[in-house]
Amino acid sequence: MKQENSTLNLEIEKIKKSLQAEVIVGEDLLNAEITNIYASDLMSDVLAYGKSGACLLTGLNSIQAAISSYMAEFKAIVFLRGKIPGDDIRKFAKERGLILLSTKSDMYDACIKIAQINGRLLPSNKTLPTAGMNENISRHEFSIEGNDFASAGLVSTQIKSILKEIGYDIQLIRRIAISIYEGEMNVVMHAVRAKVFLTASDTEIDITIDDEGKGIPDISQAMLPGYSTATEEQRAMGFGAGMGLPNIKKNADHLKISSEVGKGTKLEMTFSVKNKT
Repeated sequence: MKQENSTLNLEIEKIKKSLQAEVIVGEDLLNAEITNIYASDLMSDVLAYGKSGACLLTGLNSIQAAISSYMAEFKAIVFLRGKIPGDDIRKFAKERGLILLSTKSDMYDACIKIAQINGRLLPSNKTLPTAGMNENISRHEFSIEGNDFASAGLVSTQIKSILKEIGYDIQLIRRIAISIYEGEMNVVMHAVRAKVFLTASDTEIDITIDDEGKGIPDISQAMLPGYSTATEEQRAMGFGAGMGLPNIKKNADHLKISSEVGKGTKLEMTFSVKNKT
């Protein structure tokens, strides 16, 4: 279920009542309004198509659902089919203001019930605020370890927090967060390790992910939506839909990919800073 070309004015409390959901995290935030509903178990799709301020309906009970929602600027997650998120997900959500609910409804029923709230979902015209900008250049370096799914997404989370603290436009941060998260997951799934370099100024933000790994034999093929070499285990975690590199290309103003088979891959992403106060 995805709302296109409109936004909603729907309180989380109404979703809770409609789904007879249990509040896991965020009891004091139920008056928050969401702008969209997005239902998916594929986190790359969430990052590609989800809208800021949305509520995610998912059966994927993993930390990646929470990290993906945070990267995409979602406000809430509803875990379907009675799934209860673990302590790691709860801790992540509490620290970042995400609301977590759990319902016994499946995805289809949940979508129908939400669509029937008040008879329809009403559009509204809300915009996100633009924060002030610090014009000092900021440089940071991070490390990612391959196959470390327990820590996957933490570098992306740190970078997003840094950019928020500096004061970049929230929509720019969202694009960057999605791109770096997709790049980080590619490292975790396909490489041995990587270095991540962030340079942020008042005109552009540059991010480089330089990994040691098997490399990409055919970059043009890897850029095709749906092409994936992910394992079944990786797909079970909600990744490997073949949308990683296409998502990065979609969100970055400029993307350069260089790769050598048996050695590694370098992603160089540039984002122009157009909105600042």
